[in-house]
Amino acid sequence: YGELVLFDVNRGRHQADGVVQRFPERGTKVEPVVRDRLADYSSCARDLLKKAPEYDYIITAEAKGIPLAHEIARQNNDKSYFIARKYPKLYMTGIFEVEVKSISTDKVQHLYLDVAEAEMIKGKRILIVDDVISTGESTKALRTLVEKAGGEIVGEMAILAEGDAQNREDIIFLEPLPLFRPDGTPIE
Repeated sequence: YGELVLFDVNRGRHQADGVVQRFPERGTKVEPVVRDRLADYSSCARDLLKKAPEYDYIITAEAKGIPLAHEIARQNNDKSYFIARKYPKLYMTGIFEVEVKSISTDKVQHLYLDVAEAEMIKGKRILIVDDVISTGESTKALRTLVEKAGGEIVGEMAILAEGDAQNREDIIFLEPLPLFRPDGTPIE
């Protein structure tokens, strides 16, 4: 038994207007009161696939883009997709790596694939997928990785485009994600 209560982060941990969802005792079916299609990877994947260019494989960066990439691949009956890792993994038989200096953080970012995955990308049409595109640094790093592996980038897709990214014509997204000032007013 419990309650789901929303808080307004702009006003600290002050309660929003009322309880959003009450949970009964264990084993009782509960119908959601709040439905958010952006949190539903199945719907997002379906809607993004309608807008997607033809591709051979999709790639995403670890970690937030993985559920979306998985669902897109599942719905499209793709046999595999690629995850660019932040660190080399023990399963990798050889390491294929790119190093990209981030403009926004002034730090060096590394992305890794297994060499066998990099070989599969060579000469193929690759679609970059992420949950949110904001500054574009993550997708830029993925572009560098795909290009180094010899793949052809056919597009970049995300559920949300934040800030200036929503004005870009080179990305596909479902909804804009507005930015707000600390007082809660939108940044134009």
